[in-house]
Amino acid sequence: MHLEHQAQAIRIIGLELRTSNAQAAQSIPPHWARAMQPDALAPIAGRLGSELYAVYTHFEHAGRSNAGLYSLIIGVPVAADAPQPPGFSHAVLPACWRAVFNSPPGQPERVVETWAEVWRRDDLPKAFVADAERYGSDGSIALLIGLTHAP
Repeated sequence: MHLEHQAQAIRIIGLELRTSNAQAAQSIPPHWARAMQPDALAPIAGRLGSELYAVYTHFEHAGRSNAGLYSLIIGVPVAADAPQPPGFSHAVLPACWRAVFNSPPGQPERVVETWAEVWRRDDLPKAFVADAERYGSDGSIALLIGLTHAP
């Protein structure tokens, strides 16, 4: 884990799932399958880069915890003024300090292990506004955990 200051907000447009931790094991895998269908994200214009993001946001208890309902938006980074196509949602990763946890490259099936590491960390001032998984075209995978301040 290392700290990174994200200086600019990142806007993501993608496909949204409303779920909870209690439903995650059943609801998230089919959502990923839907988002990974050929051309599922093709209608999105104004893309910035080739990375894919899975953003956890719109927490029922925003700023306090990830208990209750939240949204998982799987999509791509776009320009701030990019149009949102019908049937898509958007999320914003606000500028802030982030704890970055690297997951084994090219092994998305192991991301759950990295999340377990994140949730074992009680020493991080988690913001509970917008956290993300970032998938690079080079196979890199990083979890970006929003913090209220640099620890």
